[in-house]
Amino acid sequence: MTKSEVKLLGAWQSPFALRARIALNIKSVEYEFIEESFEPKSQLLLQTNPVFKKVPVLFHRDKSICESLVVVEYVDEAWSFASPILPSDPYDRAIARFWATYIDNNWYPTMRSIRGAKGEDERQRLIEEVREGLALLEDAFKKSSKGKAFFGGDQIGFLDIVLGSFLGWLSVVEIANGVKLLDQDNAPGLVKWAEKFCAHTSVKDIMPETGKLHEFAKFLWAKMDASTPK
Repeated sequence: MTKSEVKLLGAWQSPFALRARIALNIKSVEYEFIEESFEPKSQLLLQTNPVFKKVPVLFHRDKSICESLVVVEYVDEAWSFASPILPSDPYDRAIARFWATYIDNNWYPTMRSIRGAKGEDERQRLIEEVREGLALLEDAFKKSSKGKAFFGGDQIGFLDIVLGSFLGWLSVVEIANGVKLLDQDNAPGLVKWAEKFCAHTSVKDIMPETGKLHEFAKFLWAKMDASTPK
């Protein structure tokens, strides 16, 4: 399959687009990456994802697939002959989806909220909530990995992709706030997991560099501050 047959609309800084890229790499699928500018949003994005107007959008066989978790599951099923991403066992699959929902709906929004905290007390409360969430995910990792390197076992799986896609932004939040959220004290297993995940052949060449991501974050935050009524 050539690059022209599979295309991905995304952005280098987007953890959600990163998920789709990792999934395609795991399956050894050649694809063309189309960088979304956002300012303004491209007609391609607006036409192919008119509901959410967000990346990623995967193009395959003249059809478009939106939303990162949907894209990852689609890639897993469309190229089912290659290394599986979701667990084969129905219960394990359900547990992976449960934790993916927790990460996207609870843990990540809390982490994003730290920067906009109103006062030091709220900031510390949010930081603690993120650390508590990582402790929960540490326990989930122990159960899912069964003593192996990844949530998916010997190879990167669904939950690895979901959580791993946020590692760059986790580092940015740590730098911006002068704190360590993922450390040996609250999640030693995840510390080792993060190192192996970022070094994986499906990840290492597309994981955003922390310094570049931090510079982008500062630009984004400054823009947000400028647009906020005083």
